[in-house]
Amino acid sequence: MSPQSTRQRLIQAALELFVAQGVSTTTTRQIAAAAEVNEVTLFRQFGNKYGLLLAVIQESTPFTHLSQALRQRLTSASHFDQALMAYANLYLRSLEQVPELIRSLIGEANQFPPENREALGQRLTEATQVLTQYLAQVIEQEELSPTLPPQKLASLLNGLLLGYAAIEFTSEFHQLWQDRDDFLQGLVQLFLSAVVAPASSISASESAEIRDLPAPIVQEVLQQARKASSQDYALAYLLFATGLSPDELASLQRSQQISSSQQHLLQVVTPSGSRQVVVNQWIASSRYGSYSNNPLTKWLKSRKDHHPAMFLDEHNQPMTAAAIAHRWQDWTADLLTLDRQPPALIQAAQTWAIEMLMRGMTLENLSLLTGQDQAQLQPYARRAREKAAIEQAILLDRRSPKPNSAPDVH
Repeated sequence: MSPQSTRQRLIQAALELFVAQGVSTTTTRQIAAAAEVNEVTLFRQFGNKYGLLLAVIQESTPFTHLSQALRQRLTSASHFDQALMAYANLYLRSLEQVPELIRSLIGEANQFPPENREALGQRLTEATQVLTQYLAQVIEQEELSPTLPPQKLASLLNGLLLGYAAIEFTSEFHQLWQDRDDFLQGLVQLFLSAVVAPASSISASESAEIRDLPAPIVQEVLQQARKASSQDYALAYLLFATGLSPDELASLQRSQQISSSQQHLLQVVTPSGSRQVVVNQWIASSRYGSYSNNPLTKWLKSRKDHHPAMFLDEHNQPMTAAAIAHRWQDWTADLLTLDRQPPALIQAAQTWAIEMLMRGMTLENLSLLTGQDQAQLQPYARRAREKAAIEQAILLDRRSPKPNSAPDVH
């Protein structure tokens, strides 16, 4: 038996025993017997059990191939939210395959030599680096404005996944979540809000540039969404008819709408409280149905399922903010604004807010509908005044001048 094959047999035997019964209860004698070698050979190769554990962490397939598998999951998914879910699923499934080993690594780490802890940290860092690179690419491509840099976001996500594993593997009973899928859905939704929400919220600073969309582009976006599907049409309709952010739309339940011949309202629930928002019939001078018969009510009436979420993805799961952002990109793929840029998702909320002010809504009432402070809405008020001034100038220009009233030009 060659030295190399002996080494690999010892590593494999150690891995199998560590996985089956943990590190502390596994003896060098058991490992040597499983590898069919003399215990002296184990000591000669690795020094002791912890030297063998170091080799397991550095050389065994479950550890060395994890980063590559995670990278493949990220790059093979078509949408950001799907990629995160696939990544988190694989990460947890990899840990769930070796629960006894994870328990030992968590509970006995203080007994390991420094080089073992360093090797374990290196493996965790490799997974974080894979996710960091992917996040940096997505943030740049989609022009997102995350609340934290990619490396911190990746570290946060992996830390939460490890925390979940630690609780699941070390406690027999808890009431924190229904199951692993329940945890993952909540985790991915929370994580997406940290990446997507800042770029898609109606809130704006005093110095932010407000760029509402002209009526022809609004109508074209709605038309493209209508061609895509009835759900897409309902989503686009709500973006322009309510000013809600993608996160708020993604959190809506079917029970949160109130529709009658006299009004159409949505009850929006946020961490800071709840508020009601009117679903407008009129958008950019065009009427889209009525309070009781519009793109949203038609979509909900067409549903044959009983899922409580108002919008669903292709897997029949609640749609995420990132998925809504991807749909916006599809609807606006061939459109350009006056400044020769593709319409941005945030412009839907900006367009709605300015239209409300143009119709005579007070800044105080707009604050109530949006949940934003009046100071944050000042840029919208300024843009509404600018548009009103432009409209007045156009009306003045259309009026015929009185005879002999033109000034002399020298």
